[in-house]
Amino acid sequence: MSLFWRVFALNAVVLGIATALLLWAPVTVSVPVVLTEAMILVAGLVVMLVANAALLRMSLAPLDRLTRLMTTVDLLRPGQRLPAHGRGKTARLIRSFNAMIERLERERATSSARVMTAQEAERRRIAQELHDEVGQTMTAILLSLERAADEADEPLRGELRQAQEITRGSLDELRRLVRRLRPGVLEDLGLVSALTSLTTEFATHAGLHVVRGFDAGLPALDQQTELVVYRVAQEALTNAARHAEADRVQVTLRHTGDAVELAVVDDGRGTGAAREGAGIRGMRERALLIGAALDLTSQSRAGTRVRLTVPVPRKQP
Repeated sequence: MSLFWRVFALNAVVLGIATALLLWAPVTVSVPVVLTEAMILVAGLVVMLVANAALLRMSLAPLDRLTRLMTTVDLLRPGQRLPAHGRGKTARLIRSFNAMIERLERERATSSARVMTAQEAERRRIAQELHDEVGQTMTAILLSLERAADEADEPLRGELRQAQEITRGSLDELRRLVRRLRPGVLEDLGLVSALTSLTTEFATHAGLHVVRGFDAGLPALDQQTELVVYRVAQEALTNAARHAEADRVQVTLRHTGDAVELAVVDDGRGTGAAREGAGIRGMRERALLIGAALDLTSQSRAGTRVRLTVPVPRKQP
């Protein structure tokens, strides 16, 4: 039944009941109208309007739920669907909307995968150029300053030594940048070693007190999954150091049932109800690439908790 005929039928039922009551009820209308008769008519009208409003609300409730979902749906939080019962136009509309959201989620995941792949390739290219060109140039400058300082007299020698230390510090910063762009330790030694190196770096250079807890005997993950886990941990630590003003961060990697769970918890100021920035949405997009679930809890005075749950397929017996 279409929505038009459903509304028409509801109104017809209410008006039919009201007409039947007028026909068979022992109530008459005098001229002029008596106060008692007027009160009975007004009461009947109120009952009729309330009944009509209740029936219409029940009939249009699925459309209200669909409207709310349409205004709040987020493709980075997949699985938001409405139940569709029956064969009417409203049910068909809800099923069509669910199918559209499912198609958009698949297309978003595909396009995000292409974007992330391109980003990682560009990161590797930039890191390689920085290492091969800028790094080698700065190393040559450092050696030249060292030779010049050995041959120079004071006070020029002191100035050259100072320039040498500045260049060495810049070279170390360049190497840290290269490691962030292209985590070579992840490719060479695996996820646990890469996370250990990452947390050590943040503890050293960002002044964070980092507490690590990594389970032994974690299941093997593919290269893309390890990269996503690493990038999510990197972004969460960056947010804790730069934005949350945290002093302590706990990073854990656990094997729970059929999943591997990464958790990064800080004691910073949190974000409260603030709008998610590009970093958090980037983490959500990365989680979608590997079918993982990202849960972020942030309160104004209780810090931030980032949890990434990566499903691990069961081993066949």
